[in-house]
Amino acid sequence: MLSTRHEIFIEVATNLSFTKAGEILFISQPAISKQIKALEAFYKTNLFERKGGAIRLTPGGQLLLDRLKEAKKIQNQLEFELSTLTDHLKAKGQLKLGASTTVALYIIPKILSAFHQKYPEVKISLLNRNTDTITKALIDQEIDIGIVEGKRKNSAILYQPYMTDEVVAVCSAKSPIAKKKFLTIKDLQQYPIVLREQGSGTLEALKYNLEKSAVKISDLKVSVRLAGTEALKNFLREDTCLGFLPKGSILKELRDGDLVAVKIEKFKIIRDFFFIQRHGTDTNELNRTFIKFCKNHI
Repeated sequence: MLSTRHEIFIEVATNLSFTKAGEILFISQPAISKQIKALEAFYKTNLFERKGGAIRLTPGGQLLLDRLKEAKKIQNQLEFELSTLTDHLKAKGQLKLGASTTVALYIIPKILSAFHQKYPEVKISLLNRNTDTITKALIDQEIDIGIVEGKRKNSAILYQPYMTDEVVAVCSAKSPIAKKKFLTIKDLQQYPIVLREQGSGTLEALKYNLEKSAVKISDLKVSVRLAGTEALKNFLREDTCLGFLPKGSILKELRDGDLVAVKIEKFKIIRDFFFIQRHGTDTNELNRTFIKFCKNHI
């Protein structure tokens, strides 16, 4: 197992802050500094450069961090595999997940609860951000598995199909648009539109399908851009704009009549969700167990 000093170094190096590392580990800053100095003495090299109140890794520090990340992955994998040899209920490990907003809020919580009940000793963390941010977090080794919308051209990432979802056009029940039986693609260019932020998988799915109909986002009357599904949903409930949201995120609002689905002639947005992993980590037994569990509980 990694030593306490190495665990402390990982937190300081990851956050580039002695103070933040201390808060995460519940250790005083003097104690953190003492352990880092001991490591520097052991390796006979400086691990951090200190400039004013800021720190950054030296080449030696970066090398140590990279190797410790590799060692920690092996440690976590070994812990899970050894703990499951006799009893799956006692399986131990650490699962760092990242999911785009739709998955994190409306799909994965029930699955995570079921997984936790089956493997109560596995520690789980979930990062909820848009697709671009989750992809970056995976590449930066901040998470082990991501669940995102659509594929990106990235040779460092392995994509595995998970599920499909529909994005629908919606507006408030009080909006004049709600009285329309259906819209055409050309009609879209006449009404005020509210969209998700750049990097959103929902926005990318909308762009892709509009372009198939020879329409660009710039052709629309975009009045507002909001970060996050919940922010967009709550805005639409109070405004008269038209927006696009994952169907799974607005089932209650549609049922209660707060939002109305607007049909667009010959236009449907079906998007694919994928598990993403870094190449070489797809053989990790805990990762494989979680992905198989998700697919079985869809």
